[in-house]
Amino acid sequence: MKPYIAVPDGVRLALRLTPRAARNGVDGIVSDAEGRPLLKLRLVAPPVEGAANEALIAFLAKTLALRKADITIRSGETSRVKILHLAGDSRAILERLDAWLAA
Repeated sequence: MKPYIAVPDGVRLALRLTPRAARNGVDGIVSDAEGRPLLKLRLVAPPVEGAANEALIAFLAKTLALRKADITIRSGETSRVKILHLAGDSRAILERLDAWLAA
């Protein structure tokens, strides 16, 4: 299963963020306690005053060729597990996510 799904105005992405990592990157797809898939990401930014959330949005915007304004955190602002909304053409965003995770 994939941690992302098309929604009417974009893509919903579930992820698990590890802040204060040695480098930015993807650690693949993991499952939460209920078995739901999560994209596991790590970022060097610390989880202080929203720095990790800002770094997450910047990282995803650059990686997926989206504007920062097109990425919103729908839940998990202060949690490691987050649900994001990526606004735009869902088919194009899904193709970019598939290509990124396949690389």
